[in-house]
Amino acid sequence: MLGLTSPYILIAMENIPTVRGAAQAYGLTFTPGTWVESIQITKGAGSVVNGYESIAGQINAELQKPTKDDKLFVNLYGASSQRFELNTHYNTKVSDRWSTGVYLHGNTHQEKHDVNHDNFLDMPLYNQVNVMNRWQYTDTENGFVGFLNVRYLNDEKQTGELDFDPDTDKLTNNAWGSEIETERYDFSGKFGYVNPELPWRSAGLQFAISNHQQNSYFGLRTYNIEHSSIYSNFTYNSIISDSRRKIKTGVSFTYDKYDELVETTSFNRIDNSIGAFFEYNFDDLEDINVTAGLRVDNHNRLGVFITPRIHAKYTPWEKSAFRASIGRGKRSANIFAENQNLFATSRNIIINSSAEGNIYGLDPEIAWNYGVSYLQGFNLFGKKADITFDFYRTDFQNQVVVDWENSQEISFYNLENESFANSFQTEFNYNPFTGFNTRLAYKYYDIKTKYQTGKKIKPLTAQHRFFANASYETPVKNNSKWKFDVTYNWLGKQRFPSTQNNPIEFQLPNFSPNVNTVNAQVTKVFSPKFEIYIGGENITNVRQNSPILGADNPFGPNFDSTFVYGPIFGSLYYAGLRFSIK
Repeated sequence: MLGLTSPYILIAMENIPTVRGAAQAYGLTFTPGTWVESIQITKGAGSVVNGYESIAGQINAELQKPTKDDKLFVNLYGASSQRFELNTHYNTKVSDRWSTGVYLHGNTHQEKHDVNHDNFLDMPLYNQVNVMNRWQYTDTENGFVGFLNVRYLNDEKQTGELDFDPDTDKLTNNAWGSEIETERYDFSGKFGYVNPELPWRSAGLQFAISNHQQNSYFGLRTYNIEHSSIYSNFTYNSIISDSRRKIKTGVSFTYDKYDELVETTSFNRIDNSIGAFFEYNFDDLEDINVTAGLRVDNHNRLGVFITPRIHAKYTPWEKSAFRASIGRGKRSANIFAENQNLFATSRNIIINSSAEGNIYGLDPEIAWNYGVSYLQGFNLFGKKADITFDFYRTDFQNQVVVDWENSQEISFYNLENESFANSFQTEFNYNPFTGFNTRLAYKYYDIKTKYQTGKKIKPLTAQHRFFANASYETPVKNNSKWKFDVTYNWLGKQRFPSTQNNPIEFQLPNFSPNVNTVNAQVTKVFSPKFEIYIGGENITNVRQNSPILGADNPFGPNFDSTFVYGPIFGSLYYAGLRFSIK
């Protein structure tokens, strides 16, 4: 988002930060799509209510509610790569106020593919089992609602050479291979109260306890991490004078215990913080909406600091919206969990510690984000259309620089010079006739960091991107209809980190080629209870033929699997069905 990777985005589940710490690399794959009821995305500085860590934006996923979800839902999926997936939901009402749901997700892929014949798997072998039990309490008469979630996840991945056998080759030079085994337990809940007589007064409590354990190795390198976390947040909502002036205030607490083993070195630490926040919203219900927030946190490693954020929306005329935001973010960089691809190389790992750094010997990251956007709706040939322009800039006061510019090492150090990320996007939506929707978008990134070898654009990030989507739904006839969807993605050239120190046969050009991909899906809805779908990803069969440097000698000094800029496997086709009982 805004040209920055997921560590700079606060990714939450029901407004509880979830994809963070040890879950940073793979956490997005741990929430199945069928479990999600809706997603809210905020670019730039988000609300202070959810914490101080977000810098580029916030993504929040709301889960299915047992009282609103189907009583039974089944989704089966199979792909030409021999990936198979099952999703089932079962919801039932236990009493007048209690309902519960059991959600099961499983996926597996056990077929070895090597389309480019480099003796390495084109995609991992994996198994995942993901189970959640969700309880909902509703007492509308007295103004209470609550949710409790208990979840267990087991995820196993294997990558490496085709003939790698974990039973005989693990952590040996018989064959290069990697396994990543993750086990995670979550217990979370949220409770809300709305005063039945004064509905503008409400209070809410959120809490989450989790344990995330990953045991992994990459060739001869071991990486293990255990992350135990506690999160709680209490909020109170009311108004000042009238409903145009709303306030939200509260306190939050976080506790994180990390135990990491990087090859033979242990990195253990405990982070905890307590904070208070206040947010004021003015909405004249016509033209202006302004939200100003401030939070103060006391962190055992980051110290006492203030996080200010402001959002404003102005509607100058019909079907328009002008938005602006500014805010500050601060975070601890978990350099190994966030950059696990470094272990699948022969590079030496170097940490250039700062004098005062106490997180891997490094200082925390601090950045300001500024953004403006403009939306205008209009009629085009009598049909609805809209166009959006937005620009965001992130300025780092301090950043943990991940430096890949020496092909024999990866260095972590604190920013000593300028680092910024500019993001510009324009989007056009048009509905030319009933059931047919189109979307076009162009995005430009200007992201530069002053490395030890000079100022350079961010590697393996396309500066220019283009997206086009068209979807069509036929009119419903006898409870039946068709749905069609086609998406085109274009990525411009991407800069490779320098390989000039390598022997000439292991040197790459400065930039990658452009990448074009097309995805399509057709769905036949037979009734509100049953539908089937077929589709294809990358149907033009675009492939990166040699993604791994030194693949013929993975234990040699030039082995590097981090230069991936596009698809490796090629075309993939799939089919599935959805069945539900309301």
